[in-house]
Amino acid sequence: MKLLTVAIPCYNSADYMRRSIDSALSGGELVEVLIIDDGSAKDDTLRIAKSYEERYPGIVRAIHQENGGHGEAVNTGLKNASGLYFKVLDSDDRLDKASFQAVLSKLSEFSGEEGSEEPLDLFISNFIYDKVGQRHKRVMSYRSALPVGRVFSWDEVKHFLIGQYILMHSVIYRTELLRQCGLKLPAHTFYVDNIYVYYPLPHAHRMYYMDINLYRYFIGREDQSVHENVMIGRIDQQILVTKLMLSYYDMEQIEPKKLRRYMLNYLQIMMTISSVLAIRSRSEENMKKRDELWSSLKKEDPKLYKKLKGSVLGVAMTRKTKLGNRLAEGAYKAAQKIYGFN
Repeated sequence: MKLLTVAIPCYNSADYMRRSIDSALSGGELVEVLIIDDGSAKDDTLRIAKSYEERYPGIVRAIHQENGGHGEAVNTGLKNASGLYFKVLDSDDRLDKASFQAVLSKLSEFSGEEGSEEPLDLFISNFIYDKVGQRHKRVMSYRSALPVGRVFSWDEVKHFLIGQYILMHSVIYRTELLRQCGLKLPAHTFYVDNIYVYYPLPHAHRMYYMDINLYRYFIGREDQSVHENVMIGRIDQQILVTKLMLSYYDMEQIEPKKLRRYMLNYLQIMMTISSVLAIRSRSEENMKKRDELWSSLKKEDPKLYKKLKGSVLGVAMTRKTKLGNRLAEGAYKAAQKIYGFN
């Protein structure tokens, strides 16, 4: 068994995938690198993946599938993974090589082998918003919210700041935990990375946070899924993912209280993003979709609706006035400037 499987979903990624793959290969024999070609038809993605498999036997596997989207590529990676731990690395992002060595060294201490500690459920590290043209890159760190350098549970987690969320870039899950909890991402849908992080959280009890900048999250391509215009064009998929995440939240079952509060706050952000995209689209049709999202939540889970709508962000997102829209856009622009997320 490998220590870590790094799954790299690729779709017409020939122009930039090598940098991503090379960063994962810096892990050497401890790492399995799965390059999942998601039905690329416009470039040499599959050929490049196969060339790496030939050069690095026993480390790299090239897997071709019919186009199913990012989520289906992650599903395929998880299905084929042989590592104790599992990480997703997008094909336009990369791992910091020095930080990667430190992370692998730490994970080795939690391998469950003779003389080592029992495996972790969730390993968390920092990531960098690597935005093109931005001189000072913003780091998403968790030192104010999580115990540093030791195993902890949700009972020991402190307060997360607004915008300080554990994203796909931050996490390494235990592979069997993802399988046992039944994680399966929807096909042909963008923004499922939120589900990937969110859904397994109630199953993660043994956690570790390393205050190190492992993941460099590239932002800058016009066709990138997080580009604002692209997100507006795919608002139906953003809303679908939000609805799925709402359905996973069970106020009566999720324990402990701190985990329940964190998951509730995450839903608040998802509702905010869907609402702000509708507002910024200047489209009456999208505004109706925003209203339908909130009304469907009110019908299906009145308690959750009341909690989300009663927050400061909830009030701004649901107020059907020009002032409410301006407040919502102002909050969005402020966060955008601070973090440079799109």
